[in-house]
Amino acid sequence: MSVDATPRVGVRSDDLSTGADLGALRERFRPLFERIRAGAVARETTGELAHEEIRALADLGFGAVRVPVAYGGAGASLPQLIELLTDLAEADSNIPQALRGHFALVEDRLNAHAGTDQSVWFERFVAGEIAGNAWTEVGDVAVGDVLTRVRPHGDGLVVDGRKFYATGSIYADWIDVFARRDDTGEDVCAIVPARRPGVTHIDDWDGFGQRTTGSGTLLLERVPVAPEDVIPFRERFAYQTAFYQLVLLAVLAGSARGAARDVADAAARRTRVYSHGAAARWPEDPQIQQVVGTATARGWAATAVAVRAAASAQRAYLARFGDDPHEEQAANEAAELDSAQAQVVLVDLAQRATSDVFDALGASGVRSGAQLDRHWRNARTAASHNPVVFKARIVGDWAVNGTPPPYVWQIGQAAPATG
Repeated sequence: MSVDATPRVGVRSDDLSTGADLGALRERFRPLFERIRAGAVARETTGELAHEEIRALADLGFGAVRVPVAYGGAGASLPQLIELLTDLAEADSNIPQALRGHFALVEDRLNAHAGTDQSVWFERFVAGEIAGNAWTEVGDVAVGDVLTRVRPHGDGLVVDGRKFYATGSIYADWIDVFARRDDTGEDVCAIVPARRPGVTHIDDWDGFGQRTTGSGTLLLERVPVAPEDVIPFRERFAYQTAFYQLVLLAVLAGSARGAARDVADAAARRTRVYSHGAAARWPEDPQIQQVVGTATARGWAATAVAVRAAASAQRAYLARFGDDPHEEQAANEAAELDSAQAQVVLVDLAQRATSDVFDALGASGVRSGAQLDRHWRNARTAASHNPVVFKARIVGDWAVNGTPPPYVWQIGQAAPATG
């Protein structure tokens, strides 16, 4: 079906999230975003986690913007979600990345609603409940293997495992855990209550950027999980890797915009000048204006690229509710390719914007108190996820040979060489 077509019989149009009044949503969240921005430097300096800020966002309905209006959400489209996440990233790029796992679970439940009623989960999201992410294992795990296990225990099921890069889980009410069933060998997603006995959150993420995303260790020791919350991985929404990348695109675009905005503010206040500058006042120097203008334009372009890529993912979401499997496959492929192409371009835009903008301030711009380097550090860190070199090759293979992109990939120890 086309993205504007009527859903198949049995699917009501108000069960879909096709778009909201973006201006009204921005008005709702802008004061909180400004408050978040005001505290960003202090959090960056002290390492204090953003518990209060994420709870305030959840209480204001931010976590439910994609939930259909019929279930109490805002019914926003994916491009609108990316616009809002970019606005939030401009204020503090740690927070949208901390919410990446939450919005991925929301997206998965939105897609699952095409086959089974998901109103219970919609009600949770609308009530302000937040999800985190726990998929990656580090150490000696081989590519394709999963050490985290779901196993029978008594009359129910429990989860055991150790995860790293558990982004956002320390803030969450629920954790989306990738695991393998002991009894069937099937890969699954187990949705675990985040505060249940046996769940331990460790804030040991030590990256030089994105320091307060809560991307540390998660321990799971005989944690009970409801059978209905153990979902076969094969049922996961098909454009999930594209979606995860879209959130990182918003983080990158917001980092570029945040750097340009902060440096513009600092340049406007600066009174010291150089004798060989081009104006008697720093804010009037055309070369300074050019540097800030270029960074600002890069932030604008980065946002446009991210939003355009999100339009393809929205098409894939709507195709899930159609009755044309060929259209759905084409839409999922386009979502993956467009997110990859956007990544290839946007990584460079964000890194140049967050680095070159320092030319507008001189040596005083690198003093640690201002924390202006956080924008580059955060952009560089976000850009290191899903290495862009592989994405460029995938796009090139598609362009040259028509090779479809991979929808799922894994990381781990390479198999020993043979022969």
